[in-house]
Amino acid sequence: MQFREWDELPEFMRNKEVRKYYNSLKRKRFSLMLKRFFDAILSLFLLILLSPVFLFVSVWIKMDSPGPVFYRQERVTQYGRIFRIFKFRTMVAGADKKGALVTAENDARVTKVGEKIRKYRIDEIPQLLNIITGDMSFVGTRPEVQKYVDAYTDEMKATLLLPAGVTSKASIRYKDEGRILKDVEDMDGTYIQKVLPEKMKWNLKGIEKFSFWGDFYIMFQTILAVVK
Repeated sequence: MQFREWDELPEFMRNKEVRKYYNSLKRKRFSLMLKRFFDAILSLFLLILLSPVFLFVSVWIKMDSPGPVFYRQERVTQYGRIFRIFKFRTMVAGADKKGALVTAENDARVTKVGEKIRKYRIDEIPQLLNIITGDMSFVGTRPEVQKYVDAYTDEMKATLLLPAGVTSKASIRYKDEGRILKDVEDMDGTYIQKVLPEKMKWNLKGIEKFSFWGDFYIMFQTILAVVK
């Protein structure tokens, strides 16, 4: 994880709102180095440990519906860089061209197998590959598509100071955001105007109070949330 000097940040991020979060993180560079080391080691270990799960779920998906095993979508991570996220496919092929970029509860595009693996967040497991490459971290702001990033306020852009994450306090609190978007006509608009700002309050607080051990606590909370 490379933490850049202020003058090296993309121009769209260099504003006074981002600066206060930048200054806070700059004092924690050692913790950020530990975070990246931990991410690399644990993701590699889990990738090996969960390889049988990878194989089983891959076959299950292929047997359930036509299309690829993985869903690869362009998302935005640290410093506004575009990367392609790995997820097990839980929707019909070409789903992003058949509706909103977010998913509501009882979305008709979700497959039978997809519904089951979404429930227990199994579809997120392939993101271990994104963590190994440094595009993501275990804990951090969930990566959004460019359309939603374009709607960020100056303060929200501070979330791009760190790599995108698999989980966060915002992810735990809004783990059932599909229910919020259920029966909404304009899902994209509702997400941008109502859901995204609330999630960002938690994400920004997470950056402000970032600590290496705090990440452990969030990971533990995530496990509890999934079990419950």
